Amino acid sequence: MGLFSLTQELAIDLGTANTLIVYNDEVVVDEPSVVAVNVQNGQLEAFGSKAHAFIGRTNPNLRTIRPLKDGVIADFNATELMLRGMISKIKTKGSLFSPSLKMVICIPSGSTNVAIRAVRDSAEHAGGREVAMIFEPMAAALGAGLDVEAPEGNMIIDIGGGTSEIACISLGGIVCSESIDVAGDVFTSDIMEYVRQQHSVRIGERTAEDIKCKIGAAVPELDDEPADYVVTGPSMLTGLPQTITLSYNEIAYALDKSLAKLDAALMKVLQEMPAELYTDVVRNGIFLAGGGALIKGLDRRLSKKTGIPFHIAEDPLRAVVRGTNIALKNINRFSFLMR
Repeated sequence: MGLFSLTQELAIDLGTANTLIVYNDEVVVDEPSVVAVNVQNGQLEAFGSKAHAFIGRTNPNLRTIRPLKDGVIADFNATELMLRGMISKIKTKGSLFSPSLKMVICIPSGSTNVAIRAVRDSAEHAGGREVAMIFEPMAAALGAGLDVEAPEGNMIIDIGGGTSEIACISLGGIVCSESIDVAGDVFTSDIMEYVRQQHSVRIGERTAEDIKCKIGAAVPELDDEPADYVVTGPSMLTGLPQTITLSYNEIAYALDKSLAKLDAALMKVLQEMPAELYTDVVRNGIFLAGGGALIKGLDRRLSKKTGIPFHIAEDPLRAVVRGTNIALKNINRFSFLMR
């Protein structure tokens, strides 16, 4: 940016679990969507990774907040504080004045007008002068390298922290889609509940999340088996420390009920799809994006369920923000952007 460049262009993936920001084609912010707020004066104490480290460890004067729930803003003030903090990390070298912010933000396809307004207001209060929005499945498809404007059917499943978005896209529009609140946060809760019920041991959210990342699986048999996970927690029977060993087979069992809901949502979209587009999807395959795409064996499970090949997008965690950045750079070309 030059001395008199007064516009800063940001592509933002405002996610339930993580927020990513692209500036000058580089991911400059990749932080958990968490803030820590002082209870007494309401001041922001920490955000992102630092605030995430506070989860389960705060004192009565400090409260950790996840501002988004199920893909929508649950705490307007906390969202604004988080966005301001993350945007402040982006330093504009050589700029004499504070730049105005031009943003493209992705939102779930099932967002209501109220939810869309909340995202727009938060972005504007955080400094956005020009704000446009794109639906997550469209951003994920762009980030996965699909030609969303082609006269053929392309299908994407974006499994984030709060929602899973399943969509068939053709000619720059979403033909049919389904948005469900079965995603990363639910998988984490499933693991916590499983360990509590089957092993009578309490574990926290951060530990369950780590288990999900290390040995999370969608099928009980994998070719490349991950090592077992050893965890220590308080016994629910005695209150004493208890160490248990978890295998990926157990986690596959723990996640099965929630993954069955994802299976059902996928089948619903396939049944609603026009026949010509269905043929295209069978030929092109279905693409997986988002953190949930990294669950081991998920592509195999879904392919067996549908008989359609599945492909995991390159760097699936950043596919949505990559697509959002593509939309930002072609903001006048894409008619599907909401302004």
